[in-house]
Amino acid sequence: MVQGEAAAIVGSRVERVNSRDDHGCFGCGRLNPYGLRLAFYRATGEEGVWAPFTPATEHEGFAGVTHGGIVSAVLDEAMGWVVFARGVWAVTGKLAVSFRRPVEIGMETRASAWVVSDGGRALQAAAELRRTDDAVLLAEGTATFIRVPEDQARAWQARYLVGADGAES
Repeated sequence: MVQGEAAAIVGSRVERVNSRDDHGCFGCGRLNPYGLRLAFYRATGEEGVWAPFTPATEHEGFAGVTHGGIVSAVLDEAMGWVVFARGVWAVTGKLAVSFRRPVEIGMETRASAWVVSDGGRALQAAAELRRTDDAVLLAEGTATFIRVPEDQARAWQARYLVGADGAES
């Protein structure tokens, strides 16, 4: 679901989770000319996140089909942002992806992710990629995320959340 679809959620407000994109991250940064430039959203009061994704020809593996590595990157990025949405800075420790159907080039999809468990240093997350028009499951994944040390979390917060004026975005 994207901002335009938010009107369908009565009583909810949609907010962008990764509000700052002035960096080179392959998954969500707008400064990476080869990146996916994913924008993640959540409805107020909800724990999960989602992002629209329409694969382009540069994401192709076999003719007309999105490369599995790109699909994996979309799911990994979604799980990373749902972990961040909890206020946790973490990195992927383990990723598993199951491909259910081909993700065709040009097909509008939606990646969704949620936290399964949060215990100590590790968090478990899950994600899925579905066709937008009929919600058919295309791929699903699970991952273990490991919290980074506090000094690294502070450095990333300053880089990815705090603007030049010192205010968080």
